[in-house]
Amino acid sequence: MVAVANQKGGVGKTTTTISLGASLAAYECNTLLVDLDPQSNCSSGLGREPAAGETTSYELLTGATTVTEAAHSTEFPHLTVVPATPSLAGAEVELVGMVGREFRLRDALSAEQLAPYSFVFVDCPPSLGLLTVNALAAADALLVPIQCEYFAMEGVSKLMGTVEEVRRYLNPNLAIDGILLTMYDERTRLAQQVAEEVRGVFGDLVFDTVVPRNVRLAEAPSFGRPIHAYDLRSRGSQAYLQVGREYLERTAVRDVG
Repeated sequence: MVAVANQKGGVGKTTTTISLGASLAAYECNTLLVDLDPQSNCSSGLGREPAAGETTSYELLTGATTVTEAAHSTEFPHLTVVPATPSLAGAEVELVGMVGREFRLRDALSAEQLAPYSFVFVDCPPSLGLLTVNALAAADALLVPIQCEYFAMEGVSKLMGTVEEVRRYLNPNLAIDGILLTMYDERTRLAQQVAEEVRGVFGDLVFDTVVPRNVRLAEAPSFGRPIHAYDLRSRGSQAYLQVGREYLERTAVRDVG
């Protein structure tokens, strides 16, 4: 299971969760997305806003439901989502008084529950609160989208500090799955400098593929469709399909190793 996180908002985190998940589903890998952000953009971006009475990630965290009951299908045959609603914001308050509050998601996402899925991605909120800590405590690895703009490294350095704390006290096996450069504009020197700096710091952890700034990527969520369903030929769609291929290659190498 992989947590997709960056405490800085607007870096393409939810877009990456949806688009990478849809890419892997397009390659016929059963993929589960868990929306752990009260803004619920991952859910709406898949056209999967829960109806009244449907179970969500809120019930999953509070122990009122299981993954099997909370997971809902999407227009991609191999892509499933546990949606969220704004009520998830209340869960963070409720978690404070719960025993084992940092491990509620880990306990809900047992190996048996996740057995049908090849990949599981958790879309985290743009903060380092209890919801994100739950995701990091439950995850095997972390995937970090970084926007190729000023202050990009500042947010990542704070996130890495939190990762070290999580490793020390909650999840010693948490790995860094990869760093993905997003919103890359090859016309600007700033984007090139940020990319060079990120690669200099994180080396091989950085994906070779960069995700460009793309209007179609920005439009797709408003239609409730992943970019591949909205405009397959767009630069954004093709970039995320390449990210998916690279991710599969990385996973194969790890499994062999």
